[in-house]
Amino acid sequence: MPQPPIGRFPIPDLKDLPEDIRARILAVQEKSGFIPNVFLVLSHRPEEFRAFFAYHDALMDKPGKLTKAEREMIVVATSNANQCQYCVVAHGAILRIRAKDPLVADQVAINYRKADITDKQKAMLDFAMKVSASAWAVGDEDFAVLRQHGFGEEEAWDIAAIAAFFGMSNRLANVTSMRPNDEFYLLGRVPVQ
Repeated sequence: MPQPPIGRFPIPDLKDLPEDIRARILAVQEKSGFIPNVFLVLSHRPEEFRAFFAYHDALMDKPGKLTKAEREMIVVATSNANQCQYCVVAHGAILRIRAKDPLVADQVAINYRKADITDKQKAMLDFAMKVSASAWAVGDEDFAVLRQHGFGEEEAWDIAAIAAFFGMSNRLANVTSMRPNDEFYLLGRVPVQ
């Protein structure tokens, strides 16, 4: 069977991309050993590429009380609810690596309420899922539950912003038919040789 395309829209050649975008893509390739397809698909629109990754980095790489693994849990759970194959597979790999747990991503994607995570993390994901599915219904009682689990206003903002950003990302990935790289499927599942 021939390899399906990585997306619906044309993928520019690396040599034709603006220097800053090409440099970012090559840096990711050097670090991970491959170019995640999200970089290639979004490079179709350079200005949007820059805006997307600037906000992504502001949410996912900043210091704060949410761990990097918890941030990835939010992405995996909400992306599954949005039926985004790319984000579940890619961020599932990142979650396995950051949590140092080969099982957690599948558990969170399928049913985080049954996953081997803490009650605090389940409350975090309950809030993220509500933001993702029905943000109009978020109210004081939701913030009270977060406070009961030790989350403050800043963490609530982070949880909501990650869920909201990846709601947009999930929709773009679905509309562009973004295909997960094969490499993601095994990352964090098997020991590195």
